[in-house]
Amino acid sequence: MNGKPTDLAELERPILDLEAQIRALEMDPAKAKERERLRKKAEKLKAEVFASITDWQRSQLARHPRRPYTLDYIERICDRFEEIHGDRAFADDAAIVGGLGWIAGQPVMVIGQQKGRDTKQKIIRNFGMPRPEGYRKALRLMKLAEKFNRPVLCLIDTQGAFPGLDAEERGQAEAIARNLKEMARLKVPVVAVVIGEGGSGGALALGVANTVLMQEYAVYSVITPEGCASILWKDAAQAPAAAEALRLTAPHLLEQGIIDAIVPEPLGGAHGDWDQAAVLLKEAVTKAFADLAPLDARALVDQRYTKFARMGSVIS
Repeated sequence: MNGKPTDLAELERPILDLEAQIRALEMDPAKAKERERLRKKAEKLKAEVFASITDWQRSQLARHPRRPYTLDYIERICDRFEEIHGDRAFADDAAIVGGLGWIAGQPVMVIGQQKGRDTKQKIIRNFGMPRPEGYRKALRLMKLAEKFNRPVLCLIDTQGAFPGLDAEERGQAEAIARNLKEMARLKVPVVAVVIGEGGSGGALALGVANTVLMQEYAVYSVITPEGCASILWKDAAQAPAAAEALRLTAPHLLEQGIIDAIVPEPLGGAHGDWDQAAVLLKEAVTKAFADLAPLDARALVDQRYTKFARMGSVIS
């Protein structure tokens, strides 16, 4: 790596040290000029550091423990939000949250994976890895939105669907497959945004959308870099090389036509400024829905089908 830091913590350390110095000077009015000098220095350093960030470091940013999650964004982009629980078949999966929200005055069905902050919440949210009832809840809300002609917004942030025995017993693969099928033919506008990790079918089960957006430092891939490295090299320490090979970052996926646009983040990542990250996300989502507004139900289904049909290549 030419002597450059490979881990995000090492990369951010000089920036965090400067920010700590700035905070230490905040209570002293006599140090205002020094504080401003350090602030400009920190901004310049941050711009230099993040201009050459690697795919592995982007993967770490996507998992940053202070990164905003689905409910953090809902709180900031929705004027009002009414959560709806349960799949009406088995249980309410806390790894997926959803309900009717109002964004810029427009009613929208908002659905997304939700991770936890502390140990208790991580267990309740199952680390953001949904079970089948989570995907069935999501589909119930999508069909409800279709019934009342409301657009759907999906916020994607999961390592993948939960692979546990109980999830398999209750039909994990079938639940994901049904979501793919039903999302493909929803007669309302669907916008999906990868806001953190977009992992495998667990992410794609909320990702069959007319417009797929991705935050600047999010990742979207069939497998994690560690998982890929363990399979290919039998060594999870090769994750940085796997991240490069997977081409899982927003710029790569935009180039390949997998996503439609990149949602910018505040300098240094969304974890540094939740409010500004939410402003940028809301702007992108509002524009995406406005662009889809002229399409009728048939056109929306056809556009979605054509979009996904042209992905990839066929080898004869």
